[in-house]
Amino acid sequence: MYILNTEIQKALQILQQGGIILYPTDTVWGIGCDATNEEAVKKIYNLKQREESKSMITLVNGERMLYQIFKDIPQVAWEIWDNFEKPTTLILDKPKNIAKNIIANDNTLGVRMVTEPFCYKLMERLKRPLVSTSANISGEPTPKSFREIAPEIIKGVDYVVNLHHDKICDKPSTIIKLTLDSQVKIIRK
Repeated sequence: MYILNTEIQKALQILQQGGIILYPTDTVWGIGCDATNEEAVKKIYNLKQREESKSMITLVNGERMLYQIFKDIPQVAWEIWDNFEKPTTLILDKPKNIAKNIIANDNTLGVRMVTEPFCYKLMERLKRPLVSTSANISGEPTPKSFREIAPEIIKGVDYVVNLHHDKICDKPSTIIKLTLDSQVKIIRK
């Protein structure tokens, strides 16, 4: 528990200063920042060599944080989160109170609710959602473990979380797009 709390505190300081972190999520290793900080989001786009027109996802740690970002959440969203075994990212309409440069051109945002202890507690302390994007240069394969992360990614972040470096994850989250008029489209299984 001491190591977890120490890593949360170190990552929190970096995020509060507008920095970016490399951290384990409930799926793959991610590059993240405070999802309300546009300058920090720009740093991630630059590091990943990714166009800003390609949005990134946001992690939240519960309903309260989710309602800070979305006024209207379709009922089917709750059913999906309650019934899917695998971590699931939902793309929802009309986000608010979030960095504009992570919102897609069609005014949507991918969001995933996490219970993984590090991410959950970090957001609890930050009191804001986290950006989460795979720890790779855009177009390169998603690393399945910390050892597969490219050196330029590791050197390009402000802090590397010292947890779960031995974790192997072969699948990112399922992505489902939901619209306020109840249309459902599976983007990635």
